[in-house]
Amino acid sequence: MDWDKLRIFHAVAEAGSFTHAGNTLNLSQSAVSRQISSLEDNLKSPLFHRHARGLKLTEQGEILYQAAHEIFAKLAMTEARLIEAKERPEGPLKITTTVAFGSTWLTPRMKEFVTLYPNIEISLVLADSELDLSMREADAAIRMAPPKQPGLIQRRLTTFHHHVFATPEYLQINGLPKCAEDLDDHKIVVYGDDAKPPVDNMNWLLETGISGTTKRRPILKVNSVYGIYRAVESGLGLGALPDYLNQGHNTLVHILPELRGPSIDLFFVYPEELRNAQRIVLLRDFLVERLKPGKF
Repeated sequence: MDWDKLRIFHAVAEAGSFTHAGNTLNLSQSAVSRQISSLEDNLKSPLFHRHARGLKLTEQGEILYQAAHEIFAKLAMTEARLIEAKERPEGPLKITTTVAFGSTWLTPRMKEFVTLYPNIEISLVLADSELDLSMREADAAIRMAPPKQPGLIQRRLTTFHHHVFATPEYLQINGLPKCAEDLDDHKIVVYGDDAKPPVDNMNWLLETGISGTTKRRPILKVNSVYGIYRAVESGLGLGALPDYLNQGHNTLVHILPELRGPSIDLFFVYPEELRNAQRIVLLRDFLVERLKPGKF
């Protein structure tokens, strides 16, 4: 059954005339009449008794009207629920990101997001491997590299820079390096051989400030940036870390500010099919605001 004809039939049955229904539908009286005649032809049943005082539903018309009225009432209720869901977003939202970013930056900020949107059910998956968003292993991802999979939308959130950090206790014992050359006398924690950092030259502290080709020997190699962070935080040595790792904690001291390592872009990624999902839009806007320069 043609939905457009059914919509016009319902309007005519409610209005009691082609003219009044046409005014409601912004159609001419003749256009409304043609659509009703076409519907009657398709159903092979008269739907209205036509007389000088207006229209009256036939028995078949009454049956169709009751069904149509129930359908349009349910559609109106569904529309209202959709509007309410948009104004009061709810439902599950599964987010994946790296262990380091998720543990140190994202998780502490989930309290604010959940307070703002208590009906959104957050699930975090912290993993340095990428989940397949196209297969809905997660609804959205926060990644340190643009997506390689097709059919994904990306939004660059910010750029992180690597700086040199150490604990106050370590510096009290080993002294404060004044220049890159002073790193020769310090313990350095770096990425291990099995690591897969998001950019090249992540172990730049082993060679910066050195003349020649000889590299410094690290005190420890770790295969993740979160591992480096925890080793540096323990006072084992100093290390190059993205600035978000110390944000909000301030347990580490930023040293040698003139040295800056590789930069990493942070991306918010989600499937094309979720482009207009309110939960995705709210999370995206939340991240954009909290990651503005000087805020994160």
